[in-house]
Amino acid sequence: MKGSVFTSKITSVCLIFFSLVFFSVKNVKAQPDGASLFKAQCAQCHSVGSNKVIGPGLKDLHTRRNEEWLLKWVKNSQAVIKSGDAYAVKLYNEYNQTAMPSFSLSDDEIKAILGYVKAEGEKAATAAPAPGAGGEVVAEEPGFPWMLVMIFSVLLVLYLVLGKVKQGLERALRSKQGLPEPLPVTPKQASKNWIRGNKKLIAVMLVLFAVWGSVKGWNALAGIGISQDYAPAQPIKFSHKLHVGQNGISCVYCHSGAEKSRHANIPSPNVCMNCHKYVQQGPKYGATEIAKIYAALDYDPNTQKYGPNPKPIQWVRIHNLPDLAYFNHSQHVMVGKIECQTCHGPVEEMEVMKQFSPLTMGWCIDCHRTTEVKMEGNAYYTQLHEKLKTKYGADAKLTVDKIGGLECARCHY
Repeated sequence: MKGSVFTSKITSVCLIFFSLVFFSVKNVKAQPDGASLFKAQCAQCHSVGSNKVIGPGLKDLHTRRNEEWLLKWVKNSQAVIKSGDAYAVKLYNEYNQTAMPSFSLSDDEIKAILGYVKAEGEKAATAAPAPGAGGEVVAEEPGFPWMLVMIFSVLLVLYLVLGKVKQGLERALRSKQGLPEPLPVTPKQASKNWIRGNKKLIAVMLVLFAVWGSVKGWNALAGIGISQDYAPAQPIKFSHKLHVGQNGISCVYCHSGAEKSRHANIPSPNVCMNCHKYVQQGPKYGATEIAKIYAALDYDPNTQKYGPNPKPIQWVRIHNLPDLAYFNHSQHVMVGKIECQTCHGPVEEMEVMKQFSPLTMGWCIDCHRTTEVKMEGNAYYTQLHEKLKTKYGADAKLTVDKIGGLECARCHY
């Protein structure tokens, strides 16, 4: 009976304890995430540094106005301006009477944003990075493979230690069995003894080494000039995944030559400035990489003026056909209606751009043999289409090789 009463009391205490914990956790409000709120609501028009975007930079914002004023301003800036507040009117006129939209944010959410701005303001990268030699923006050089050296060193030390341990164990065993110490053997004699006792092992190793060397040599010769999966470090970390995949920017907006000429062209930094004159913060690298564009153009984001000393961006070329091969982007893009991803792969998923296809002669020929020519509604092929219908039949599948796509002079002349 006593045990039952005791158990009942313990159960009651546990229930009360867990109830208190449950309601305590339930009533704890999740703190707003200032960083997420800033990026979602503010980053389009403001930077956490001193750079002007569409609106002023927010560095040291807490020293300009008090929290009460800022809460009113964020919720309804027009009401503050209409109240005749001198600072609000001055700000409104300074930015060409561009009205800041009202936000239906709670006080806690606005305070979280203000806290984030205050914490990040000192770290905002407003200054351009130090340029490379001669003032150009240069790509980073790959470092020395210290990891391989360390692994080799560890293995060497381990081999020597195990050798000493083996010698010690052999001496101890001989001493225990009362056997005399062996006569000292020179390194040369030890090597000969090892070779005599391991002839089969050595033969197998030599055969394996010869096979391995032949395969590596063949692959090395076959791979000369092939740079598939080549993804060099670039002087500016440009993400195709962000620009193409997330923002939906068309390839030809930057690579306009793909529709008009042989070369797709690398865009001028001025093309970047169509957006980055206003977008001065990136979601991954902040202002660091965008500042490199400003450095190349000698552009001051605070005054929004260009200086007299622009410098070239030393992009590292990725796709590089030999001089003996002729390739025309406009022929494939405009006439052939080929998507960029056919050759360049899923660019919209690439954080770092790489060479997706091997770009070998065999790869091109295979494509010409299997790719069907899009002739319907294509004025470029109107007359040719009628002739090919007569030659191959109206329902025949017309691939590139059937219109001369395998002729040597098409790509080599």
